[in-house]
Amino acid sequence: MASLLYRLGRACFRHRGRVVAVWLILLAALGAAAFAFKGPTSGEFRMPGTESQRAMDALRKEFPAAGGATGTIVVAAPAKTKLTEAQVAPIVGQAKAVPGVVGAVDPFQARSVSPDGRYALIQVQFAGQVADITDAQRTAYKDIAHGAHGGLRVETGGDAAKDGGGGEATEGIGVVVAAVVLLVTFASLVAAGMTLLNALIGVAVGMAGLYSLTSVVQLNDASPVLALMLGLAVGIDYSLFITSRYRQYRLDGTEPGEAAGRAIGTAGSAVVFAGATVVIALAGLSVVGIPFLAAMGLAAAGTVAIAVLVALTLLPAVLALAGAKVLPRRHRAGRVGVHEKEGLGYRWGRVVTRLRLPILLVGVVALGALALPVTHMRLALPDAGTAAKGSAQRKAYDLTSEGFGKGYNGRLIAVVSGHDTAATRTATEQTAGLLNGVHGVRAVAPAQYNEAKTTALLAVIPTTGPSDAATEDTVHAIRDKVAAVQGADVALTGTTAVGIDISEKLAHALPIYLLLVVGLSILLLMLVFRSILVPVKAAAGFLLTVGATFGITTAVFQQGHLAGLVGVATPGPLISFLPIILIGILFGLAMDYEVFLVSKMREDFVHGDTPRQATVNGLGANARVVTAAAIIMISVFAGFMITPDPIIKSIGFALAVGVFIDAFIVRMTLVPAVMAVLGRAAWWLPRRLDRVLPDLDIEGEKLRREPAVRQEAHYTYSGR
Repeated sequence: MASLLYRLGRACFRHRGRVVAVWLILLAALGAAAFAFKGPTSGEFRMPGTESQRAMDALRKEFPAAGGATGTIVVAAPAKTKLTEAQVAPIVGQAKAVPGVVGAVDPFQARSVSPDGRYALIQVQFAGQVADITDAQRTAYKDIAHGAHGGLRVETGGDAAKDGGGGEATEGIGVVVAAVVLLVTFASLVAAGMTLLNALIGVAVGMAGLYSLTSVVQLNDASPVLALMLGLAVGIDYSLFITSRYRQYRLDGTEPGEAAGRAIGTAGSAVVFAGATVVIALAGLSVVGIPFLAAMGLAAAGTVAIAVLVALTLLPAVLALAGAKVLPRRHRAGRVGVHEKEGLGYRWGRVVTRLRLPILLVGVVALGALALPVTHMRLALPDAGTAAKGSAQRKAYDLTSEGFGKGYNGRLIAVVSGHDTAATRTATEQTAGLLNGVHGVRAVAPAQYNEAKTTALLAVIPTTGPSDAATEDTVHAIRDKVAAVQGADVALTGTTAVGIDISEKLAHALPIYLLLVVGLSILLLMLVFRSILVPVKAAAGFLLTVGATFGITTAVFQQGHLAGLVGVATPGPLISFLPIILIGILFGLAMDYEVFLVSKMREDFVHGDTPRQATVNGLGANARVVTAAAIIMISVFAGFMITPDPIIKSIGFALAVGVFIDAFIVRMTLVPAVMAVLGRAAWWLPRRLDRVLPDLDIEGEKLRREPAVRQEAHYTYSGR
């Protein structure tokens, strides 16, 4: 691999103008395609194969008018007064006048007025799905709450009040921090700017390609934001790693073209491996069998793959254009003095290897303690109750809870499907009777039938909110109860039931996916380091990172500890797909740091250093770069915590915490401690296995054995 990438790096360095032109043309073409074909994202979560999704599909088929997006307008009269039909009628009229609305039900006719007469719910039906609602339609709907209503309080909620996926502007914080860190790391404005620009071009290409596909592929609102934050973070990191290696070769006196080839052959090999692990882990989300999660994983994997290609091809071309300006000023004009070797990384490495046993004990116990809240972790899809305070959704949710109880925000729908009219009616009456006897059911609305009278729906109001644990118990109790109905199929659905089904399926898939990822990490690292214990150690460290990250995220977002510091308005269950997404991403990022640190340890050990000295060298040589990379990645992820979207906020927080733990505690502290404890045993590999495993040559050993300087006869580099 190293030899192939070496030739690629030299070729891109030599043909820099053509390479830059190709990427700019590709960016322009994809940008134009994205502008022309960009489609809407969706906040809907579908789960094929579950009871709730099957019932939802049947509902849309048998009740076409109810197949579109819905909205709920909550009206409240001043204290100690009651609403009148005359007061509410104009609001119903305004709702019917909103473009795209096919119906708005008078609450007095639908009997959706609170017992005290002070609150009313107006159900609004749109013709299109949530993804079809335009910004103009959404604005017109939400503007109903801002009109003059004679002293009444009016709030607009439901699907139609949801804002589109957000968070794209928050990457600016991470970019600013990244620029500062790169400037400090490189001590060169050109090197910092070039590295950042290279990463931004990769992100722009990846996002343009992603948005150009949204007209034919339906993406969830969180998919583009996840792809953006991950593509930006790894793009900067990969460029940083390769640029650092290039500068190291230049400072050692290597000719520029040779330095570029060697940097791509060595650091580029590690980038290919690290990027491949991220891509495989994210693409592996497809095996879970959840379409929206697979789309999220593939979207993010695509941007990571682009980041790898940009780092391997565009970066050496940009390095050629930058010339000697990528070096610190004191090293320019041919003065390539000896660079500092005894930095903080070497001193920290000696401390860790000397105090290896106490550090291991304290580190493992501390991370284990941080993981304890995981035992109480609950998963659910987000609802309006966890939306930002002051948002239209949250205000409507709170007002509904105030007037009717939290259960009205998590209404369930029982769909009864029979072979004929008589069977359907009999089964519906039986179902209604059974539902009224279920603990946790507050009310059951009168049945509504389709035109053929073969399908009926029963609206069920639970006593608890959509994300309450008691609501899950109610859903299961209902399903157990209606299983006794004869002559018809009864299925429970609704947004709350769909969310519960998704959360349960994800919870069941999580251990399998974690086992897959851990097994993959052991196999890949065995190929890279040709060792048994090093991969096992890396996997164990990854599990510590994941456990501690889950524990901290649970403590903040679910239990509410220090929630105000990160802007969590209302603590609640974690987003159901957060753990599985987090495992996929952190796995790849953890392997980044593992490869860059341990590959140097193996290289020096193979060339004669003692195991302890090789460990110190590996940490000392790469600590500065890994620290910079981790700070950049943490900043990028943390920047997305300022968005009010609870999904994006929790993902950004968890990834920032996970990278901090893995980079600074696990990889730069526990890993060298374990390597010092293992000594020579760390690099043991059975001979039979050694003969079977392919030699990936991540460290570029073949390049070391070949002549130090390779010059093509027709090429001479003369510029700086």
